[in-house]
Amino acid sequence: MKALLQRVREARVEIGGELAGAIGPGLLVLVCAEAGDTDAVGERLLAKILKLRIFADEAGKMNRSVQDVGGGLLIVSQFTLAADVRGGNRPSFTGAAPPDEGRRLYDAFVAQARRLHPEVATGRFGADMQVHLLNDGPVTIPIDMR
Repeated sequence: MKALLQRVREARVEIGGELAGAIGPGLLVLVCAEAGDTDAVGERLLAKILKLRIFADEAGKMNRSVQDVGGGLLIVSQFTLAADVRGGNRPSFTGAAPPDEGRRLYDAFVAQARRLHPEVATGRFGADMQVHLLNDGPVTIPIDMR
């Protein structure tokens, strides 16, 4: 699985003009299931996200996790993170998990996040979403569990 984390002051997802999910300070997590991924890979990815020290401490150093600061998680499915652009000008997404498996892995990832973290909002798998965010820093961290 892959994820792109953005430390945010606030973020929200709208679908068809309706609010689907929103957080204040925390992490926008764009997540992509790839072919061959398992629930265990998603669990390792989530553990890394929850413990990653990318929030400032009293000295201004990145030394606190989203759990340490009580921040929210906004988890959005993003199959385009699997894009392969080596072959030409049109991205290939053949590395992404098939839709049914991608949905299952995304749902399992979100369920685990809700068990382990008090504030979790989401988009909707496969929907045309508009994501609004105020990036804090900016801090943007890619994670590839392969």
